[in-house]
Amino acid sequence: MNSITTPSYSVHFNEKAYVALNNHLAKSNYSKIFILVDENTHNCCLPIFMSKIEGEYDFEIIEIEEGEINKNIATCTQVWEVLSELDADRKSAMINLGGGVVTDLGGFVASCFKRGIDFINVPTTLLSMVDASVGGKTGVDLGPLKNQVGVINQPQIVVVDTDFLDTLDQRQLNSGYAEMLKHGLITDASYWETLKGLSGFDNLDEYILRSVAIKNEVVQQDPTEQHLRKILNYGHTLGHAVESYFLESEEQELLLHGEAIAVGMILEGYLSHKLTGLSKSALEDIKATFLGRYKKVDFEKKDIDTILALLKFDKKNSHGNINFVLLKKIGEPAIDIKVTPDLLEKAFAYYAE
Repeated sequence: MNSITTPSYSVHFNEKAYVALNNHLAKSNYSKIFILVDENTHNCCLPIFMSKIEGEYDFEIIEIEEGEINKNIATCTQVWEVLSELDADRKSAMINLGGGVVTDLGGFVASCFKRGIDFINVPTTLLSMVDASVGGKTGVDLGPLKNQVGVINQPQIVVVDTDFLDTLDQRQLNSGYAEMLKHGLITDASYWETLKGLSGFDNLDEYILRSVAIKNEVVQQDPTEQHLRKILNYGHTLGHAVESYFLESEEQELLLHGEAIAVGMILEGYLSHKLTGLSKSALEDIKATFLGRYKKVDFEKKDIDTILALLKFDKKNSHGNINFVLLKKIGEPAIDIKVTPDLLEKAFAYYAE
């Protein structure tokens, strides 16, 4: 696999990634290097990562509790306090070794501590490799509301080591796969067809590279999400609301990000069919593909009402309008589409059929 270069940093893959990382650490002369992990990556990934580091460095390990429920300001405060206690200064750096929670939160913590210290992302889940590795979005949730507080700030370097995928269960792999499928839906119909045809997750390197390249191409054209970058949110307007609802509910089992986004892509596929010209056959293809891989979620009327109420917190909203990214056809998106409440309810009815 090759590296992918953005205007301010590079994403490096597998063994070449560690060459780049070791070169960066050797020349940077950091006063201290902090490695942020959660319980899972501390046990499963940190030993692998440390075995690839050349040279002697003053590493400090900071562990947070795993899971989206801990991606909040309270966890940030705890990490900031540890950084202060361990005498971190502006010449320190943070390596975020984990999935999207660790890289999102760690990037935000680093971006704010002493008005910004360097950080390096080492994504360890399929989702974080294809999603959080590019774009510089950092941040945390506000209660159950996804990514309400954060900044766009770029890492120094990103290390993608696909050996970490061996530490994941099938459900986690499926969660990341939903984002890859999304990349096909919004930019490349042939990529969508290719991914649909994969029967397992044994040899994903070339597809991870393709997904990272797709996201990088979009982000380079619109770094601050004023226009084109919004297409990356296909499935996320309703998907994030679904994810937030299940995060807050005491009665419902938590949904992983990709599982919620899979629901969102079917729902927004229906809206696309009604509003932006997506064909009936393409809609049925989207629905069959996602329901073939992801367990169908049962929604009661009260669930749907609460989910729709959460839409007002979506970050793409402006001037009181809820703005959707929809599809004209597979591979061709449309942005800033407004949707009436009755159509949203019909989308859930379609999903339930």
